[in-house]
Amino acid sequence: MYLKRIATLAGIGALFSAGLALAATLPANIETMQTKIGTVYATTGGKTVYEFKKDSPHSHSSACYAGCAALWPPVAAPAGFVPAAPWGVVARHDGTPRQLTYKGYPLYTWSKDAKPGDVTGQGVKDFWRAARPGAAASWAPAK
Repeated sequence: MYLKRIATLAGIGALFSAGLALAATLPANIETMQTKIGTVYATTGGKTVYEFKKDSPHSHSSACYAGCAALWPPVAAPAGFVPAAPWGVVARHDGTPRQLTYKGYPLYTWSKDAKPGDVTGQGVKDFWRAARPGAAASWAPAK
């Protein structure tokens, strides 16, 4: 019984440490949030963060400008942010701040998400998906 308790406590400690490691690696303006589609990344203001299928991962550029960026505002990298995998940045050619990336994909919010936890941008025109912890880089059909 004593060894079983030690094993259980060790498992709890490992899970706690993993959670701290995840939290420690998030950029200052990003958090995880539970939504109706599961755990997603969100801004610290509660806006779900999305990836755009037309962006090529690790291309160091965004495919969303002008009208697209008005509907899907780019997520700016926080001041002093130093890229560390899986997080990075791309320089935008429209003069806006450096854009945060996750696994090479530039990140955006959706102007029509009205309150924290909204995921109304998920699957829009089959080009947008919520960024999720551990999500594969390949595009599965949007749900």
